[in-house]
Amino acid sequence: MRDYDAVTAFLGEWGRFQRLVFFLLSASIIPNGFNGMSAVFLAGTPEHRCAVPRGANLSGEWLNASIPLELRDGRAAPSRCRRYRLAALANFSALGLRPGSDVELEALEQEPCLDGWEYSRDVYRSTIVTEWNLVCEDDWKAPLTTSLFFVGVLIGSFISGQLSDRFGRKSILFLTMAVQTGFSFLQIFSTSWEMFTVLFLIVGMGQISNYVVAFILGTEILGKSVRILFSTLGVCIFFAFGYMLLPLFAYFIRDWRMLLLALTVPGLFCIPLWWVIPESPRWLISQGRYKEAEVIIRKAAKINGIPAPAVLFDTAEMQDSKPQQQQKAILLDLFRTRNIATITIMSLLLWFFTSVGYFGLSLSTPDWHGDAYLNCFLSAVIEVPAYVIAWLLLRSLPRRYSLSATLFLGGSVVLFIQLVPADLNVLSVGLVMLGKFGITAAFSMLYVYNVELYPTLVRNMAVGATSTASRLGSILAPYFVYLGAYDRFLPYILMGSLTVLIGILTLFLPESYGNPLPESFEQMLKVKCFRNGQETTGVRSSKESPKILITRL
Repeated sequence: MRDYDAVTAFLGEWGRFQRLVFFLLSASIIPNGFNGMSAVFLAGTPEHRCAVPRGANLSGEWLNASIPLELRDGRAAPSRCRRYRLAALANFSALGLRPGSDVELEALEQEPCLDGWEYSRDVYRSTIVTEWNLVCEDDWKAPLTTSLFFVGVLIGSFISGQLSDRFGRKSILFLTMAVQTGFSFLQIFSTSWEMFTVLFLIVGMGQISNYVVAFILGTEILGKSVRILFSTLGVCIFFAFGYMLLPLFAYFIRDWRMLLLALTVPGLFCIPLWWVIPESPRWLISQGRYKEAEVIIRKAAKINGIPAPAVLFDTAEMQDSKPQQQQKAILLDLFRTRNIATITIMSLLLWFFTSVGYFGLSLSTPDWHGDAYLNCFLSAVIEVPAYVIAWLLLRSLPRRYSLSATLFLGGSVVLFIQLVPADLNVLSVGLVMLGKFGITAAFSMLYVYNVELYPTLVRNMAVGATSTASRLGSILAPYFVYLGAYDRFLPYILMGSLTVLIGILTLFLPESYGNPLPESFEQMLKVKCFRNGQETTGVRSSKESPKILITRL
């Protein structure tokens, strides 16, 4: 359609129809919030130690002394993966010798946990870690589970746009919601870690596809003035609401299979939406299905109580209008000049490390001081003001400084955590919350900034490439958290340092705020060190900034 917005202007911007689409599509994102972070509790690792079988013939004293002590976070704690050799302990017990006084424990031979492990039930009743003993030699499997979920997200982000372009927004939206819900349900019946992980990968594919297609459908149906509201205070905040529900479910349901069932059921409530949410009229028009598009627009007018024009589309004009031949772009065009290559490399690093920081902090909530469920809830709550602040910054302040400030805030406070005394647990959690706030705000501004930097020919390709860098960051983020098993502060030192570094690097990118979108490579803004004293022309008002914002999933 030559001017779809002009044809549908009679509907208004915020009628009953638009409000219905806005809230129903936003509500469909809620399951994405708790499914995206469910690994925090499904793959939680409780305190554990080697199991000692009842037939070991040990006295009470030797049973209590069977586990060697190791230094952990500056304190002596029972080893999680080693025990003293039971055959030797049984001999000492039979001879009536006492541990410590008669036998020097440090000199005794040790062995791995040959009889399994005993798990604490203070936090979790059961997780996939306790189900399949993903500890000690197999402790790499727990972060791999989460990483493979994000591999599914990466795959889903590639195929969701192509599928919705070919088969329609609405069909793929509900298909991907069915994939997410159906395969989550199948995970309940997993008989092995391998089966659970493969199904989790497929859930990740459905999760991101649902999110992306809902976003596309909303931005195509809603008017210009409502799109930025939908993409920030709509989609993002409803994602945060779903994220908030996760620790509430997990607190009352501590068995991983029952928790997964509880997280699956809300997806069924999306089924009635099939009869309410319409197909995108823009997509129907692009497929030449004008009559179907007209039916939807006239129905919207009826819902809004507005009379529709007698003729909406000039069919003869539509048949005469031929799509213009567009120049094709390839990935190498993102590196065709020194300026665009520098912007691309810096953007890839910006997306990658911001994603590592966001998902690293989100997935590490059980490792914070205090209650794991409360920490996860606070981690979700802090996203709401972060999205609001990001929305306000996008409306009124330069992009570079907004991004750099939020990244520097997030990274620097995370770095300070290692300096907090051990008895000030509340302060350390507060610093993590502030770090999460800064990184979340920066993450939610990245798409807008990215769109403004690149010319039309390669804009979608650039967004796709940087989004891929973001997915790769989320795949590696669980292993940043995994490093906490060796040093509690190491993940925060790495994430904080990298976030501060990328915040400083952002200052060297060009400033796009108030400038028209570049249509060609020649119109692209220059990286700071390449400007050679040239000033950018064609400044426009802030109201002309692109009205689009997509976040991390």
